[in-house]
Amino acid sequence: MAFIEIEDVDLVYRNSFGHEVSDGTLALSGTNLTMERGEFIALVGPSGCGKSTLLKVVSGLIRANKGKVTVAGETVTDPLKIVGMAFQNASLLPWRSTRENVLLPMEIVEPHRQRFRSEKAHYEELADKLLATVGLEGFGDRAPWQLSGGMQQRAQLCRALVHEPDLLLLDEPFGALDAFTREELWDVLQALYNDRKCTVMLVTHDLREAVYLADTVYVMSARPGKVILDKKIDMPRPRKLEDLYSRDIADLIQELRHHINVARTDD
Repeated sequence: MAFIEIEDVDLVYRNSFGHEVSDGTLALSGTNLTMERGEFIALVGPSGCGKSTLLKVVSGLIRANKGKVTVAGETVTDPLKIVGMAFQNASLLPWRSTRENVLLPMEIVEPHRQRFRSEKAHYEELADKLLATVGLEGFGDRAPWQLSGGMQQRAQLCRALVHEPDLLLLDEPFGALDAFTREELWDVLQALYNDRKCTVMLVTHDLREAVYLADTVYVMSARPGKVILDKKIDMPRPRKLEDLYSRDIADLIQELRHHINVARTDD
């Protein structure tokens, strides 16, 4: 059985009173996707096509109106505890130190929550080791405002991974960063993935990022979103940035761009 199975999912956003929006616009329609445990996939497509919505459906933060989502053999009906999430904005709590921000899931997610206070020194050591793996050794006591944007995103990745989730959901985590910092963090994420081997779903508008990081890239149609293409990425790991400049990979990126442009014009 696949680790994640998304079967014929439809989703209509509802207003604050729980009713469907007046025009009945679908965010997702007939969406299907299958992932194996330990696989890294990227979702790309036109703006507003439902990529981020699909992550929320998989995580259980939003329930689909139709269809079925299964993760680790269980139907998703509520928010999952096996998930780590990271977003475009790091959203670190300004009144907590970097270390304390990283440890936030340990204070919330069982079984860590029950023993957090009694084993706090142990958990702080784990957080510091994880910070060191992303180049933030010695920054645990710093406030978020004392970190650069790239450093905040590194800390956010640590927070998403500290409780060793089976599933990591990333919603444009590097989208607000400059090109050089973004490429640095690609390698940070790649190293974390190679070490942890959790299952990863990445939403991105950057086709180079998608190809560099993912095993498979899925292209979604314009709204209502559904998967219209999947492309396997034939690059051995660990990958290097110069791999992106080979003729085959350049051609693949152009092919993906073509399908997204077609999806946009079909809107």
